[in-house]
Amino acid sequence: MKKQIFVFAAGAALLGLASCTQQPQTTQVRWATFNIRYDNPADSLNNWQYRKDTVAGFIKAQNLDIVGMQEVLHNQLEDLKARLPEYAEVGVGREDGKTKGEYAPLFFKKDRFEVLDSNTFWLSQYPDSVGFIGWDGACTRIATWAKLKERETGKIFMAVNTHFDHVGVEARTKGALLIIEKIKEIVGDRPAVLTGDFNVSDEWDAYKTITTNEFVMKDAFKIAEKKEGVDYTFHDFGRIPADSCEKIDYIFVTPQIKVTDAFIPQEPQGETGFVSDHNPHVATLEF
Repeated sequence: MKKQIFVFAAGAALLGLASCTQQPQTTQVRWATFNIRYDNPADSLNNWQYRKDTVAGFIKAQNLDIVGMQEVLHNQLEDLKARLPEYAEVGVGREDGKTKGEYAPLFFKKDRFEVLDSNTFWLSQYPDSVGFIGWDGACTRIATWAKLKERETGKIFMAVNTHFDHVGVEARTKGALLIIEKIKEIVGDRPAVLTGDFNVSDEWDAYKTITTNEFVMKDAFKIAEKKEGVDYTFHDFGRIPADSCEKIDYIFVTPQIKVTDAFIPQEPQGETGFVSDHNPHVATLEF
């Protein structure tokens, strides 16, 4: 009888040890950055009214879990909310902190993720000053963030989405430093993903500030195990020849995040049928 008790206890101990050494569950997220082009009547047949269903359709077809968008006006936000009921969103208009001006919203699957906290700050010397134009910038620029928890695993991570200035070199570089400080402040060493239209190629200081800072973030496209599609994003509704197009939209990840694949779909070869004047950039992330 004593021998049977010993064998049972030893078995239970081994099972307990096995349960303690099990690897934590991996979270896989299909993530994208997408400049949808603001609603501009001058775009003619590429105007938003002809693209809104296509944009929503792309998000559904790619089964995106999280997407950071840029150049989203309030009417476009409402159009997307109506077409993407399975998603929740955070974000405000950059001019008044409410509905005026472009948003840089984050959309995410609401049945999968819970928002623990979220906010928007202005890329300027005064991040909490609504509508303030920073440094040498030409426009008001913002970053919208969300601290998210995956409901199934309880994992907590951060999503940040932005649109850098198209003129101000200092504004872009100092904006990058500000975002890095905010990530450190809000989630510390937890996983974080930064998406956006950065208005620069990888040769500019703003890009290098993000990828060579002591708090380093990596370019998801460059470290992806598998790449599909083209290697550029901005094409101006097909007006720029493919060999002259640049990649100015990025997904940056903290080092503990693995990038299994990256995808940038090629734009149509014609005058219409575009989702935007930028190609979206999609990546599958694991952490």
